[in-house]
Amino acid sequence: MATLGDIGVAAGINLLSAVVFFLAFAILRLQPFNDRVYFPKWYLKGLRSSPSGSGAFVRKFVNLDFRSYLRFLHWMPEALKMPEPELIEHAGLDSAVYLRIYLIGLKIFVPIAFLAWAVLVPVNYTNKTLELQLKNVTSSDIDKLSISNIRRGSDRLWTHIVVAYAFTFWTFYVLLKEYETVAAMRLQFLASEKRRPDQFTVLVRNVPPDPDESVSESVEHFFLVNHPDTYLTHQAVCNANKLAKLVKKRKSKQNWLDYYQLKYSRNSAKRPFMKTGFLGLRGEKVDAIDHHISEIEKLSKEIAEERERVKKDPKCIMPAAFVSFKSRWGAAVCAQTQQSRNPTLWLTEWASEPRDVYWQNLAIPYVSLAVRRLIMAVAFFFLTFFFMIPIASVQALASIEGLEKAAPFLKPLIEIKFIKSVIQGFLPGIVLKLFLIFLPTILMIMSKFEGFTSISSLERRSATRYYLFNLVNVFLGSVIAGSALEQLNTFVKQSANESLMSTIKSMRVLQHSGLMSMDAL
Repeated sequence: MATLGDIGVAAGINLLSAVVFFLAFAILRLQPFNDRVYFPKWYLKGLRSSPSGSGAFVRKFVNLDFRSYLRFLHWMPEALKMPEPELIEHAGLDSAVYLRIYLIGLKIFVPIAFLAWAVLVPVNYTNKTLELQLKNVTSSDIDKLSISNIRRGSDRLWTHIVVAYAFTFWTFYVLLKEYETVAAMRLQFLASEKRRPDQFTVLVRNVPPDPDESVSESVEHFFLVNHPDTYLTHQAVCNANKLAKLVKKRKSKQNWLDYYQLKYSRNSAKRPFMKTGFLGLRGEKVDAIDHHISEIEKLSKEIAEERERVKKDPKCIMPAAFVSFKSRWGAAVCAQTQQSRNPTLWLTEWASEPRDVYWQNLAIPYVSLAVRRLIMAVAFFFLTFFFMIPIASVQALASIEGLEKAAPFLKPLIEIKFIKSVIQGFLPGIVLKLFLIFLPTILMIMSKFEGFTSISSLERRSATRYYLFNLVNVFLGSVIAGSALEQLNTFVKQSANESLMSTIKSMRVLQHSGLMSMDAL
């Protein structure tokens, strides 16, 4: 079981890693080749030019101004001092809100931490329940700081109740005030920005088939009848996924052509060559510029043919359309009301920005969406609960006993105090994070399969499931189940009489553990 020393070692390693990565970020941020990354709006407005475009060869890649390295943290207080309207103009509303999130964290957790250390820690630590009454229960120094060190029925529990209410009301108060501020900022931002087509557009799905009319004619007739004063125009959705792949492929070829042409312009004495095989490692050696020009011409012909096929083939027209209105009010009424007696037909929702639309999912029939989401809900359930098995297995190996059992020759090394602290306080967390590296990609694939029509909705669904997954696996699985298994292992190694006495004495600990778990949550 981890002790205060183990937690201190883990905190030290994490703090040192954070400092190293922060210094790496601060140094790389000052280099000329990253200038466009951190000042994109200034480049778009023409207020800044690339430092790598002029000067000595070394200065194009490395910042040789040593004074800038001495004030590499100068931008942080400047960003905090900058007025919010100026910050929004410089970096956007998202950056201003993102900065406020950190300030919210400070407003909430600094008073909570101060109150907890000033009130709860002395109340818990000065009690002797774990030492005197529950000697047979496995515990460590860190448990003495928790509610499990207070006996059942003690008046000290009132302290936890009062402080819990204080934490809750303070958190709700800060969140309420910040939500009001952010909501006002968002409304002001929306009112001040220029009009966009998506603000007047609604996505209509599951258009019913009509033997006498096409999808486009059905949409036009329906909205001229039901929204005659606000309807403006519409655009039927086509299944152009194959066309999109061809366009993406041509864009990639064009990028490579630009690269080889730029390379040739710098050294016109030598034509660039490439191999046409796997990853350019094998195959026929050809002129890179001529090869990509011929490939782009071939793809352009295929794109033109596919575009004509999509326009003429009625099977490519999907039962969905983007409908535009003359006013935002008309679009809002259409997006938020039921359009027919049958609730599964003429379904409307706000259209996303063109750059936010996930075009591949617009071609999915509406009938299959419910089936897809049911399948993914079941798959997520099994992913969440069966993911505990590999995590628990590797976490067991990451413990002192697991390592000594799996690799007995490492026992002398493991018994070193610092190594032992690293294993108990740091290694299990690293193992868990390694397993979670691939989780966002898996959840994004599942969200795409469900059929969401915008990238933002895909990200929201993935983020929601990521939170639920962490709640079940990290909190319930790793913390609670891990502590329970450790207690069970202690009871198994005891004799029958000791186990019986420990069980009787530990009945009250189960109640305290429940309270401690609620405290941690």
